[in-house]
Amino acid sequence: MSDAFDEFEDDLRKAEQKVAGEIDPGARAVVVASAVLVAILSMVLPHTGSANGFDVLTFSSAAANERVTVTSRVFVYLLVVFGIAMSMLALVTRRWAVAWVALAGSAVSVVAGMLAVWSRNTPGVDGIEPPHSAGFGLLLGWFAMMVITFHWSRVVWARTSHQLALEEQRRLEAKITEERALELQRRPADVRREPDHE
Repeated sequence: MSDAFDEFEDDLRKAEQKVAGEIDPGARAVVVASAVLVAILSMVLPHTGSANGFDVLTFSSAAANERVTVTSRVFVYLLVVFGIAMSMLALVTRRWAVAWVALAGSAVSVVAGMLAVWSRNTPGVDGIEPPHSAGFGLLLGWFAMMVITFHWSRVVWARTSHQLALEEQRRLEAKITEERALELQRRPADVRREPDHE
């Protein structure tokens, strides 16, 4: 009976660990999915002049003609990897670790996006002006990454709080179980010490 209960307890513990590693974004999943679609749309729109996001990603001749800076390229890479690919993977798998990676990469991409916009609106070395300022696609992609970062941070933070609460509950249960075991160990010794009244 005890072995069956131990096996059942192990199964429960494994199920709890699996659930603890999952996320339930709820309505935020729709917002993140919409922001991912906006990020994909931003790749086909002009990022600067005639160069769209795919031109920046592949550094095509259009991107070279527009003198696209490395900050714009870094932003587009981060947008594709974390804003689109990792966010979609996190939504499909609902794994907390994947959502955390999507959040971290998206947060870095927001900073890279700010630098990309700044680089398109600021003279470069020797005061050489960029041919065109930041395009609508770059601004839209940057906005989409801000939305994705905000909502992933809310999902990851909520999951972290839930995991901490589960760990605290597990500690309390372990303490209670240990106190009961110690109490059971003391009882036979107390019974043996009691004098026989017969």
